[in-house]
Amino acid sequence: MHKNFIYIMMLCCFLCLYTGTANAQTRTISGVVTDNTDGAPLLGVNVTDNLKSAVTTTNNKGYFTISVSANAKSLSFSYIGYDTRNIAITSANTINITLGSSANQLNEVVVVSVGYGTLDKREVSSSITHVSGKDLLTVSANNPLMSLQGKVPGLNITNTASADPNSSPRIQLRGVSSRSAGLGPLYIINGVPGGNIDNINQNDIESIDVLKGGAASAIYGTRGSNGVIIITTKKGTAQSQMFYDGFTSFDYLNNKLENLSAEEFIANRVQNKQGQNYGAQTNWLNEVTRSPAFAQKHTVQFSGGSAKTNYFASADYRNAEGIDLRASKREYGARLNINHTTDNGMFVATLTAAPRYMNTSNADQGNFNNALTLNPTYPIFNNAGKYNFINTGFFSNNPVENANLIKSQSEIKELDINGSLKMNILSNLSTLVTISQISRSGKNLNFSPSTLSSIVNANRVTQTNFASQEQREDDQKNIEWTGNYGLDLGKNHFKLLGGYSYSLYNYKQVYAQNYDFPFDTYLWNNLGSGLYNGGAAGQGQNAVSSTQNGSTLIAFFGRLNYDFDNRYILTASLRREGSSKFGANNKWGNFPAISGAWRVSEETFFKEKLPWINELKVRADYGVTGNQDFGNYLSLLLYGGAGYFPFNGQYYQVYGPSSNVNPNLSWEKSENLNMGIDFSILKGRLSGSVDYYTRKNKDLLGNYNVSVPPNTQATTFTNVGTMKNYGIELALTGQIIKKENFEYTANLALSYNKNKFISFSNDLYQGGTFQDVAGLPAPGSPGNIQRIQEGHSIGEFYTLRSAGVNDAGALLVYKKDGSVVPANQANNDDKQFVGNGLPKFIASMGNTFRYKQFDLGIFLRGTFGYKIFNTSAFYLGTPSSQTDANVLQSAYDSGSKYSLLKSTSTTSIASDYFLENGSFLKIDNVSLGYRQNLNIKYLKSFRIYAAGRNLHTFTKYTGGDPDLVEVNGLTPGVNTSLNYYPSTLQLIFGLQVNF
Repeated sequence: MHKNFIYIMMLCCFLCLYTGTANAQTRTISGVVTDNTDGAPLLGVNVTDNLKSAVTTTNNKGYFTISVSANAKSLSFSYIGYDTRNIAITSANTINITLGSSANQLNEVVVVSVGYGTLDKREVSSSITHVSGKDLLTVSANNPLMSLQGKVPGLNITNTASADPNSSPRIQLRGVSSRSAGLGPLYIINGVPGGNIDNINQNDIESIDVLKGGAASAIYGTRGSNGVIIITTKKGTAQSQMFYDGFTSFDYLNNKLENLSAEEFIANRVQNKQGQNYGAQTNWLNEVTRSPAFAQKHTVQFSGGSAKTNYFASADYRNAEGIDLRASKREYGARLNINHTTDNGMFVATLTAAPRYMNTSNADQGNFNNALTLNPTYPIFNNAGKYNFINTGFFSNNPVENANLIKSQSEIKELDINGSLKMNILSNLSTLVTISQISRSGKNLNFSPSTLSSIVNANRVTQTNFASQEQREDDQKNIEWTGNYGLDLGKNHFKLLGGYSYSLYNYKQVYAQNYDFPFDTYLWNNLGSGLYNGGAAGQGQNAVSSTQNGSTLIAFFGRLNYDFDNRYILTASLRREGSSKFGANNKWGNFPAISGAWRVSEETFFKEKLPWINELKVRADYGVTGNQDFGNYLSLLLYGGAGYFPFNGQYYQVYGPSSNVNPNLSWEKSENLNMGIDFSILKGRLSGSVDYYTRKNKDLLGNYNVSVPPNTQATTFTNVGTMKNYGIELALTGQIIKKENFEYTANLALSYNKNKFISFSNDLYQGGTFQDVAGLPAPGSPGNIQRIQEGHSIGEFYTLRSAGVNDAGALLVYKKDGSVVPANQANNDDKQFVGNGLPKFIASMGNTFRYKQFDLGIFLRGTFGYKIFNTSAFYLGTPSSQTDANVLQSAYDSGSKYSLLKSTSTTSIASDYFLENGSFLKIDNVSLGYRQNLNIKYLKSFRIYAAGRNLHTFTKYTGGDPDLVEVNGLTPGVNTSLNYYPSTLQLIFGLQVNF
C-alpha cells in the first residue's frame, strides 16, 4: 500500500512537470473583432492559427481568447459575408481587428425570400432581385418603396407629387398588364400577404426581395401576375443593441413652371387686349408655396435577449410639411418582433405587432395650377382686408383663400399583427402555423366655411358652410399552415413544401355630409346642427351613405426544390386557389410553375479552363399567375335603387337589377417565361445578371356591350382580351477599386420593355379593335389623345399630325389624304398614330465611395425613348390661351415654338405639336457621411450624414420635371388632369448613433 502511494505520487509529479513544460510552449492571445463600417462587434467569427491546432469563436461582444503553439505564425479570422483576414502573431497578447464585407456576393451566403420560405441565392432558379436594407436610398419620403426607386431592373416606381407628404407612389413591374384590374404588385411583409405598405419604417427593413419571374410569383396564384415584393424587417439577436437615427429635411421648388410676372403680363397680355390690369403685383405661385417645406423624423431601435429568446423593438416619429400651404403629416409608429425557442429546440414561437397612427392635412392638388393661371395684377385681398372674390381665369377662385380656409384632413390607424408557431418534428421535418390580421381605419374630414368670398359675394343663404365625415375600415385575416421536409441522399438534395392558406377580407364605409351650420367653429364635429340634411328641401338620400363588402380566398399549394451536387437545380410548384370574387363556374384555378438552373461554374472542366469565372449560372423558368384585383360581387346579379314609386299618396324606394350575372367571370391569366444568367468574375470584382422575359396576359377584364334583353343591363363585366410584354433586364455590380482605405463600387440597372395589345375580343364577346383613352379636360373639347388598338402598344398617341403654323398663328395639320389644312378644318378621321408615351429604356447607376471613415453615394437615374404630351403648354403655353388668364413664359418667348400659336381658332385642338421628347437623366440622390467608432462605455459609434435628392435633371422637355408625368398605367406620357404639383430639391441632414 505504501509503495503504491509512492508510485502514484511520482506519476503525478511527472505529469505536472510534463504539463508545465507543454504550457511553457503555448501562449494565450485575446482580442475583439468588429465590423469595419459601424464598429459593431461580430458574434461567431472563426479564429484559428495557421497550424490548425487551435480554434475558437467570438462571443456576442466580439471577444475571443485562444491558446496557440509557440510555433504558430498567424491567426486567421473568417466570417460568413466578410473577407477573411490573416494577422501575424507578434509579441503582443492582444489583437483587435475589423472585418469588411465580402465583395463576392455570389460566394457568400445571401438568403433570398422566395415566398413561403428562403433559399441560398445560389439555389435560386427564377428571376429574383435581392436588395439589402443598407443599400436603400437615403430619402425623406412617405412610402419606404421610394428608397427602392431605380434599384431593381424592371420595377418602375413613380410619384407625380413626391413633395406631398401624403402622396403614394405607383409601382409597376415589367410593364402594364391589365385594362381594368390592379397593376401593382403583391406585398408580402414578414411572410404575411397584403400588409400595409406605408406601415413600415425604412430603418426597420432588413431586405427586400422582388419576385419577377413567373415561377417565383406563381406560388401566390391569383395575386402574382404583377410580381411580388417581399419585405423582411429586422429581427432580434442575442447581442444587446440600441440604435438612433434622426434627420431633418428641407424641400425647395425645383424645375418649376414659370409664368408671366405682373410686368410681363401687362406688356404681353393687357397691351394685346387679352387681359386686364387690376393694379396689383401678385406672384400667385409663391403665395401658395411653402418653401422650404420642413420635415423631421426620429427612430429608436432596441434589440437583445439570448440565443433562445430575443426581441427587436422600434419606435418612430415623423412630422412633415408639404410644399403647398395645406399639406402636412404627423405620424407615430412602432414595431415589436419577439422570437422564442424552447430549450430542446422543438418549438419556435414568434410574435410581431406594428401599430401606426397618422394625422394628415391633405394637399389641394389643383391649387398650384390655379395659381399659375391667375392674373398677376389681381390682389389677394380687397380694400376691406378680406380675401378678394375672383371670377376670372380658368378656375375663378382665390387659391390663397382656399389653402388657408378650406380644410381636408384624415386620421388613419393601422395595425399589422401576426403570430406563428413552428414545430421541428425531426431535424429535417417541420410545420408552421401563422395567424395574422391586417387592419386599417381611415377617417376623412372635410370643411368649407361660410366666409369664402364666393359664398359671400353670391349672397348665398343655403349651402353656405359645408362639412362631411367618412369612415373607412379595411380588415384582412389570414391563416396559413405550411410543412417543410428536407432530404439529402448523397449528392441529391430535396426540399419539399406544402401548405394551406385562408384569407378573409372585409370593407366598411359610412359617409355623412351637411350644409348650413350655425357656426363655422363646429367644423365637422356637429353634422346634425346643419339645416340642409334631408326632407323635401334637403338632399334626401345624398346626405348619408354606407356600404359593406368582402371576399374570401382559399388556396392549397406545394413546391419541390431539387439540386444535384449544387450544380443542377430544379424547382416545381403548384397552387390551387379559389376566390369568392369569381363566377360560379370558375371558382377555382390551378397555377403551375417550373424552373431550372445549371451552375456551369461548378463543373470540373469549367473550373480548370476558366478559373477567373467564380460563378456562372444559367436558368429558365415558366409560370402561370393570375390577377383578381377587382371589385367584389361583379359576377353576381346585383340590385340597386331604381327611383321612387307612388302608392297610396306615399313614395317608396324601389329596387331593380343594376348588373348582369356572369357565372364565367374569372381571374386574368398571365403566362410568364424568363431566361437568365447570373455571373461573378475576378473574385467577385464584377457580378451581375441578365434576364429576357415574355409575359402574355390573357382573359383581360373589362365591360363589354351586350344585348338587352336577354340581359337587364347594356354592359357585362367579363374576361376578354390579350396583351403581351417582353423585355430585357441587366444588373451589374463592380468593385472597381478595393484598397484598405479607399473603395469604389458601381451598380448599374437597365431595363427595356416592349408592349403589344393583341386582341379586344373572343368568340363570345366582340369589343371592337380599339379604345380611345387619355381624354383631356375643358376648357374646350380636346377629346382623347391616345388609342389602345390591336397590334399596337399601350401609350400610343393618336392625334392630328401637325404641319407647322401659318402666318395667322393657326395650327396646320395633315388630313388623311396628305393635304395640309388649319386644324379646325380637320376631323377625327384625320387622326394618326404620332408617338408613344411608354418608355423604352429605364436605367440607373449607383456609385459608392469609401475613404477611411467617409462614405459618398451618387445615384443617377434616367428614363429614355418616349414622348410626353405637354399639357401645361397646351392649356397655358400659347398666346391664344384663355383671356385674362396668366400663361407660361414660353407663350411669348421667341425661341419657343408655342409662341407662334396666336390664333384662337385652333387653341383647343390637340396634335403632336405638343409632343416632346420625355427622355431625362437625373442626379437623383447624393449622400455624404462620416462615421467614427468610439471606445466609450455608453457609445459605440456615430455617423453624421447629409443627402440631396433630385439635384438636377438633364432633359429637353420644357414642361417642368418630366419625372412628374406618369409613365405607369394605361395612359403613359400624358397628364390628363390640370392638377400640377411641382417637384422639389430635397436636402437631408441626419445623425445615426449606435449605443
